[in-house]
Amino acid sequence: MKRASFVRGGQVSVAEGEQGFWPSYADMMSAVALILFFLMLLSYIQNLITGNDLQNTQEALTETRASLLSTQDQLSLTKAQVDAAEKELSIVSSSLEEAKITLNSQEEEIKGYTAAISQYIRDMETYAKEIAGQEQTIQQQQQLIDWQEEYLAAANSELREMRSQMQTIAVLRLSILEQIRESIVEVMGDASKVTIGDNGSIILSEGVFFDLGSSDIKPESRPVLDQLIKVFTRFLSDSENAKYVDSVVISGHTDITGDAARNRTLSTDRANSVLNYLLSGDNKALDRYAQFFCAAGYGATRPVQSNDTVEGRAANRRIEISMILKDETVLEIVEQYLALEMPETASSPAPTPTPVPSARPRI
Repeated sequence: MKRASFVRGGQVSVAEGEQGFWPSYADMMSAVALILFFLMLLSYIQNLITGNDLQNTQEALTETRASLLSTQDQLSLTKAQVDAAEKELSIVSSSLEEAKITLNSQEEEIKGYTAAISQYIRDMETYAKEIAGQEQTIQQQQQLIDWQEEYLAAANSELREMRSQMQTIAVLRLSILEQIRESIVEVMGDASKVTIGDNGSIILSEGVFFDLGSSDIKPESRPVLDQLIKVFTRFLSDSENAKYVDSVVISGHTDITGDAARNRTLSTDRANSVLNYLLSGDNKALDRYAQFFCAAGYGATRPVQSNDTVEGRAANRRIEISMILKDETVLEIVEQYLALEMPETASSPAPTPTPVPSARPRI
C-alpha cells in the first residue's frame, strides 16, 4: 500500500498520512464484513433452500417408500395372481392336451365314419344297380308265382279228389267192420263180447266160439259165423269194394296161462277152425273169394290187456277179424296225385314237382 503524504506549507506531514490509512482499513473491513454477511446470508438462504429441498426430498422419499410398499404389495398380489394364472394355465393346458387327444381320436373316428359312409354309398349304388338289374327277374318271378297259383289250384283240386278216394276206402273198411259187428250182435244179442279195436279189427271174446282150452267151434256160435259169411259175400261181390281189399285175416290169441308152444298151437287151431267154417259154410258161398282169407295164431305174444288180472287174461283170449287193404290201391291214388299234369305258362316252363315218399298210409 502506498503511504499517503500530505504537504502542508512545504512540509510533509506523516501523521496525516497515517490517519488517512485507518479509514480505508475500516472501510475494507466493513466491506469484508458485509461480504461475509452476504455470504452467510447466502449460506443461510442456501441452507433454507437445501432444508426445504431435503424435507421435500424426505417427503418424496417417504411417499416413494409408501408407493414402493404399495407396489410391492401389488407386486405380491400380482405374483399370486400370476401363480394362480399359471396353475389355471397348466390346467387349461392339460385340458387342452386332453381335448387335443380327444379331437384326434374323434378325427380318426370321423375318418372311419367317412370311409364307412363312402363304402355304404358305394354299396347302395351297387344295390341300386342290382335292383335295377333284377326288375326283369322280379317280373319273371311274378309270372312264376302266377303259374304256381294255377298249379296249386289244380293240385288242390286233385288233392281233394284223392282225399275223397281215401275217405271212400276208410268208409268202406269201417262200413264192413260195422256190418260185421252189427250182424254178430244181432245174432248173439250181446254187444259186450264183440268190439272194434284201435287197430280197426273186429275183436270177439273166446267164449263166442270156443270153450276154454278147445279149438272146436261151439254149435251155438255157428249162426254168428253164418252171418259173417253173408256179410263178407255181399261185400266182396261188389267189385268196387273188392278192388281195395288185400286180405281178411282171422287171428287167434291166448293169455299166458300154460305152455307158450301149446298156446301158439291152440291160437292157430282156433283161427283155422273159424276160417274153415267161413269157407265151407252156406254152400261154400265164400269159396270163390278164398284168396282174400288167411289165418294166423299168435299165442300170448300180442296181449291187449295185462295178464296179471282175471279180466285182462279173459280179454287176451280172443279172435280178431282184420281187413287189410291193398297197398297198391292206396299207392295208386298217391301216384295219381304225383302224376298231376301241371299247367303250362307262356313265360316259364313247368318245374318238376318234388317227389312225395310212398309211405304206407294208416287207414
